Formats: sequence, C-alpha cells, structure tokens
Amino acid sequence: MEHRGILIDTSIVIEYLRSTKREKTNFIQLFQKYDIFLSVISVFELFNGAKDQNKKQDIDTIIREVNTQNFTLETAKIASEIYRNLRKQNKIIEFRDILIAATSIQYNLPIATLNIKHFERIKNLQIIDIKQ
Repeated sequence: MEHRGILIDTSIVIEYLRSTKREKTNFIQLFQKYDIFLSVISVFELFNGAKDQNKKQDIDTIIREVNTQNFTLETAKIASEIYRNLRKQNKIIEFRDILIAATSIQYNLPIATLNIKHFERIKNLQIIDIKQ
C-alpha cells in the first residue's frame, strides 16, 4: 500500500476524541491509509479545547503518533496571501483555518477536513474528500 502524506484538520481529531467508536472514525481510516501530519495550529486548538487531563493525555498520544508541521515565516506569508484573497472576495473564514490551510500549501500536503465548505474557498489548496 502506498503511503503518502496528508494534513488533517482539527475537525478530524475532534471527531475521533468525541467518538465512542474510535476505530470507525475518519482519523483511524486516514491513519491506516496515509502518513498523517498535523499543524501546530491544530495542536493549539486541541489543547485549547481540552477540558480535563484525560483529554490532554489523549491529545498527547495523538501528537506522538503523527507528524507535526510548524508555522514558519513562509507559512505566515502564504496565510496573509490567502487572507487577502478571501477578503477581496468577501469570503473570509476563521483565521485559524487560514493558518492551517497555509501550512497545507507550504508543505504541499493535501488537507483532510470535515469542514470542506470553508476550505474549498482557498485557491491552490488540495482537499481530500474523505467521503470517497
């Protein structure tokens, strides 16, 4: 089986963390098929939403199992271009999603998300349709 890298959006991890049948989640399906990358912006979002120590431990476990991608000066430049384009079209999305999309573009990793409606507004972003 060919493994290639993808960046997963925070929504994929949240679905996994909230599920009572984790083995059936998109995260597990993607993990079995791809090399998984996670933006440090998603790491921020996950820890920000962790309500107790058990959730934080679950997040730490996930981080150990995937590759993380840093937010760099180049990522910031790409994010500012995305923001300008979206603002010009009056199609602004949540700022953190812009930062995650910029990470995806910088590292040339397609993104898997449960929030396709927001991410599809971004030019040059490869989106994986997880419903296929």
